[in-house]
Amino acid sequence: MLKTIRVMLIPNNKQRTRLFRFAGTARFAYNWALEQEQKNYDAGGKFLSDYELRRLFTQFKNEPDNQWLYTISNNVCKQAVKDAVNAYHKFFNGLAKHPRYKSRKHDKPAFYIDSGKIKFTGTHAKLESIALSKRKPRQCINWVGLAEHDQIPTDAKYYNPRISFNGLNWFLTVGIDIEAPEPIPPINDGIGIDLGIKDLAVCSSGHVYRNINKTGRVRRLKKKRRRLQRKISRKYEKNKKGESYQKTRNIIRSEKQLLRLTHRLTNIRTNYIHHATSEIVKREPSFIVMEDLNVSGMMKNKHLAKAIQEQEFAEFIRIMRYKCDWHGIRFITADRFYASSKLCSFCGHKKNNLKLSDRIYTCRHCGAVIDRDKNASINLYHYGRMKIHTDTLIGKSYAHYVAKPLERYSTRK
Repeated sequence: MLKTIRVMLIPNNKQRTRLFRFAGTARFAYNWALEQEQKNYDAGGKFLSDYELRRLFTQFKNEPDNQWLYTISNNVCKQAVKDAVNAYHKFFNGLAKHPRYKSRKHDKPAFYIDSGKIKFTGTHAKLESIALSKRKPRQCINWVGLAEHDQIPTDAKYYNPRISFNGLNWFLTVGIDIEAPEPIPPINDGIGIDLGIKDLAVCSSGHVYRNINKTGRVRRLKKKRRRLQRKISRKYEKNKKGESYQKTRNIIRSEKQLLRLTHRLTNIRTNYIHHATSEIVKREPSFIVMEDLNVSGMMKNKHLAKAIQEQEFAEFIRIMRYKCDWHGIRFITADRFYASSKLCSFCGHKKNNLKLSDRIYTCRHCGAVIDRDKNASINLYHYGRMKIHTDTLIGKSYAHYVAKPLERYSTRK
């Protein structure tokens, strides 16, 4: 099983300079590969493969003006060229838009490190070619400190190590091949989970996870961020010269402070989602049912877009899905058009005129009165039970269909 670990790096000034240089070189090689593909297409040629582009890039490095590329690890440029080719393959397969050039200003600095040459201790990670000198006293620069100790095993096999910069800190992401634990069959009943704006998640078992964006802590941080945004805007207007805006040191300092606040809010929400999903999984339900939400369509509602974005529905579903896989819990995705909110969880009657403002579900058929989100979670639980029952019947009928001829053959005289 492949597990991904992300750890923050603590580089010194020399290491930080080299990391930015590596990221800039990776962006340069990526843009060079896109340019070669475009020129070859305009000339009527066929698509250049990864092997052909890397061979051309080696010739490009040997030119007198490009000798500086030899001061950077060869694997950084090689993987950047390969990423450009993969971007074209995704475009041809209809999985992504046409590749575009990476910008120094808008794109996130990131690059690849050779998995065969990266090493780890409990406190440091050894990166390739960070130090230019081959002398042993200088080679210590290759060892970059880790913010979290003993998080990455030292004797594992590493896959696709990447280093990226989020505007404040450098992070190392690496995949580790570990043995999958033997799943223990859950013995508890299943759970239906309904995601919403009033509450983050309402479970059919009765547990409710509140909206953390309504807490005083998050509200104070959001208020502080709004004031800081207005402060930066006033500074830009004050230093405007003609039609262009001048960025001063005070503006740069304030923007870094704003970025720290934004990352802090994101980390609080992500941490809350991890706590909620871990608590649900630790109850060891036999299955978990969630809706296939159309988040991009929900974001088109201008009145609810901000609240939906802060709840991070897609991240909640992604984390819940892989945690279910780790613990051997079946994850069931309900159909997007399944009317979980309109159906009565007691009698099954469908209420077609249900509005978003109706927070209490009242059934005119059986007279049941229940909270709207609680009713939806129970319907999702029934959906999961029905799905498992249907799959079991299909499996039994198929096994009977296969075993019946064998039974007749074994009883034949």
